[in-house]
Amino acid sequence: MINLILFGPPGSGKGTQAAKIVDQYQLVHISTGDLFRYEMGNDTPLGMKAKDYMAKGELVPDSITIGMLRNKVEAHPDARGFIFDGFPRTIPQAEALDILLAELGTEVSGLIALYVDDEEIVYRIRLRGATSGRPDDSDERIIRNRISIYKNETTPVFDYYQKQDKSHTINGIGTMGDIFDRLTGIIETWEKKSGD
Repeated sequence: MINLILFGPPGSGKGTQAAKIVDQYQLVHISTGDLFRYEMGNDTPLGMKAKDYMAKGELVPDSITIGMLRNKVEAHPDARGFIFDGFPRTIPQAEALDILLAELGTEVSGLIALYVDDEEIVYRIRLRGATSGRPDDSDERIIRNRISIYKNETTPVFDYYQKQDKSHTINGIGTMGDIFDRLTGIIETWEKKSGD
């Protein structure tokens, strides 16, 4: 199985690359945003609990998020693997993911972070803002704050998997094809290892 954690700041092209990886390797894409929308939209027990916390303006506990993740993983018993997008964002979430995968007889293959410098990110998002209609895509202060939050959240998780020799950074600038080739180059080394 390939179980990939994909990191990238807003505007890094992570969503585009995740879709290409899903097609290439027949993986299941798990986005925490999609999980929340599904569980809350269908009024599942976990979705209703999440709504209660959010209605009070509180953060949803990791136990609920992990429960949603478990439901999604267990709904795909024949999957060739998963791309985790937007998760884990904290060390406790990373530890919980490792436990969940171990219970299913698998593990995180690795984490890949797309590196794009701050000025390029600001440029890309403001360019997108010209057509997206999203006010947060046009305000440089908000964009820089989103970049800062991304770095603060993801750095500890990157370091956590680095200690397991599983973290990689690739250059996120270039053509879509160039970036995809860099990603698949790393993924194919994992495939070879799992085939040994």
